[in-house]
Amino acid sequence: MECDTMTPLQPAARRELVLREAVRRRLLDPEEALLAAFVDLDGVAASVAALHRAFPPGAEVLHTFAAKANCLVPLLARLNELGMGCEVAGPGEFAQALAAGFDPGRIVFDSPAKTRRELVRALELGAAVNIDNWQELDRVDELLRAGASASRIGVRVNPQVGAGVIGAMSTATATSKFGITLADPGNAERLVEAFRARPWLTWIHVHVGSQGCPLDLMAEGVARAVSFAERVDAELGRRQVMGVDLGGGLPVNFADDTTTPTFADYVERLRAHAPGLFDGRYRLATEFGRSLLAKNGFTAAYVEYTKDSGGRRIAVTHAGAQVATRTVFMPDAWPLRITAHHPSGEAKDGAPLPQDVAGPCCFAGDLLARARPLPPLEPGDLVALLDTGAYYATTHFQYNSLPEPAVHGFTVDAGGGVRFVPLRRAQRVEELLRPVD
Repeated sequence: MECDTMTPLQPAARRELVLREAVRRRLLDPEEALLAAFVDLDGVAASVAALHRAFPPGAEVLHTFAAKANCLVPLLARLNELGMGCEVAGPGEFAQALAAGFDPGRIVFDSPAKTRRELVRALELGAAVNIDNWQELDRVDELLRAGASASRIGVRVNPQVGAGVIGAMSTATATSKFGITLADPGNAERLVEAFRARPWLTWIHVHVGSQGCPLDLMAEGVARAVSFAERVDAELGRRQVMGVDLGGGLPVNFADDTTTPTFADYVERLRAHAPGLFDGRYRLATEFGRSLLAKNGFTAAYVEYTKDSGGRRIAVTHAGAQVATRTVFMPDAWPLRITAHHPSGEAKDGAPLPQDVAGPCCFAGDLLARARPLPPLEPGDLVALLDTGAYYATTHFQYNSLPEPAVHGFTVDAGGGVRFVPLRRAQRVEELLRPVD
């Protein structure tokens, strides 16, 4: 492929370039590397820069990356270098964030099920802690009586603004498992008194949801949290709430290569719904994950067989529920774009034919797409699953004991040269056979 050194490659051409080079270097191989994931490190840096630009220059903001979206330590280390903090939701992610070099003071610990041991560790290290419920508040009370902590501590509130179009991704419904509800009788009053009795309680945390949640719904949830922060300070007659953690959850456009909505779009809606958020009273934190990485990655797999069934072509590939779990089990909520490629990685351009794109798992529903119009696929071809830089290959579903695929980061220079960076090696089948110690 000839590369224009003056004009950046468009996303499709960039992916094709990377696929061809991956095949050439045998990062994809029909015998040894049937499946692999790729993360565009240039794109990640650009997304992080866009996030930072979107917020007012004078605002004091800690932008953290939600580790659940891609918990690979080398990638977390790259995000740390780009100036991000890290939001973690369990002991594994906490350990990965530390291993990636994040300063504990730039780690935010969120989980609805924090154990006593996990809280002790976070408070000892000085990580930020967002308390999820009344019982956890009592537990933190007890731990702080045993010793002071440098942690900044907040309470997660549920503003109960309702759900988006994907219920499982909506965390501010009336009955959500997350946070302390603000609208339930007596809760707001009780929480004000909790702040009065605890001068160390200085942050409010809120998160409305992610995919399927419109920006105005998210911004309204933040507005209710800010309103509650103002109530706390007014009723206590002192400045106590020093910061607001906005959570993350910006939805991703899975329909084409356009990045929409943008972080700037979100900030504009925050200004409209919660103007007090940016007047200098509050330090801020964010916890974006999918919106930073999804469009900066793709997954590639070989077609092993094709067949016709009931008059429709089926392509059996090596990517299925093990790397696209949500798409397989909730296809309407999590559809994926798929592109067809020759064994060389070059894009196929034949007349589209409706085809089912199936995975290798041994159940009938292991389908990435149904009747998807694609150039006719043949054994040895490659398919690329687009917008899979977040979650997909790094939240592996171990159905049929299928091993984890390799994950490769990549950069592309101005002359079209591709450089690969290993983020995770492929799991070997032999590793599945290790005896119990």
